[in-house]
Amino acid sequence: MNDSILDLVGNTPLVKAKRVFNKPGVDLYFKLEGQNPGGSVKDRAAYNMIKSALERGDINNSTKLIEATSGNTGIALAMIAGIFGLDIELVMPENSTVERVQTMKAYGAKVILTSADDGIEGSRDFAEDKMKSGDYFMLNQFGNNDNWQAHYKTTGPEIWNDTERKVTHFVSSMGTTGTIMGTSTFLKEQNPDIQIVGVQPTDDSRIPGIRKWPQAYLPKIFNPEKVDRILEVDEKEAIEMSRRLAEEEGIFAGMSSGGATAAAVRLCEELESGLVVSIVCDRGDRYLSSDLFQ
Repeated sequence: MNDSILDLVGNTPLVKAKRVFNKPGVDLYFKLEGQNPGGSVKDRAAYNMIKSALERGDINNSTKLIEATSGNTGIALAMIAGIFGLDIELVMPENSTVERVQTMKAYGAKVILTSADDGIEGSRDFAEDKMKSGDYFMLNQFGNNDNWQAHYKTTGPEIWNDTERKVTHFVSSMGTTGTIMGTSTFLKEQNPDIQIVGVQPTDDSRIPGIRKWPQAYLPKIFNPEKVDRILEVDEKEAIEMSRRLAEEEGIFAGMSSGGATAAAVRLCEELESGLVVSIVCDRGDRYLSSDLFQ
C-alpha cells in the first residue's frame, strides 16, 4: 500500500520492442513514462520542482504559481500543486488539445490560452510578463535545476538498475531537455561510454513535445556537452511510428514518443550490438481529439 499518489511517481516499466524493431544482438527497450500517475514523464520534474521549492521556503500555501507549458508539464504541475494545496495558473497555446486543457482544469488549475501563432514562446512571454507584477512565482521548468535533477535522482538510476548496467545508448526527445540532461548526467557517471542521443524535429516539422528552440528561448538547463548526438525526425515519421507503437507493440503514446522511437529504431539499425533505452514520454489518450490516430 502507498500513503500518497506521489509514491507512484517513477519506477516505470521497461518493455522490449518486438515488432517495430527486431535484430539479433541489438535490444531496444521502451521506458513507459505514461505509467506515471499524471500520465507522463513530466510528473517527475513537477514533483521535484514543487517539493524542493516548498522545502527551501521559496513558496508556501499562499503562493500563486504560474507556468507556461505545451501540455504534459502543465498536467503534472496541476496534479501535484493540487495535492499540496497550491493555486496554479497554466499558460499554453490555444491549439493545444482539448484533453490537455480539460485535464489541467480537472486537477484544479486555471488555464490561460495564448495565440497559436505565437506558439509556446508566446506562452512563455505571457507568463513571464505576468510574473513581473510580483503576484506570482514561476517554477520555470526551462531554467530550473530541480527539473533535470529529478531525472538524475530517479530516471537515470532506474535505467541503470533495470538494464543490469548493460545500457549502451539512451534516446530522448528534447523539449525542456530536463529528461535528457538529468539522465545523461547520471548514466555518464556510471559509464562514460554510454551514448546519449537527443531527438529534435526537422525545421519544417511541428511535433508537440519536441522542440528545436530559437537561441533566445533555449532552455538554460541545457548543456550540449551532455548529448553525444542529435537525430532529427520529421512529422510524418513521428505520426507513423506513434501509430505503429499502438498497433504493433500495444503502446499507446503521443507524437513525441513516436518521434523518439523513430530515431531510436534508426539508431538501432546502425548498431551491431547494444542495449538501447528510449523514453516513451506519455499516453496517447490526450491526443484523441487531434488527427494523430485518425
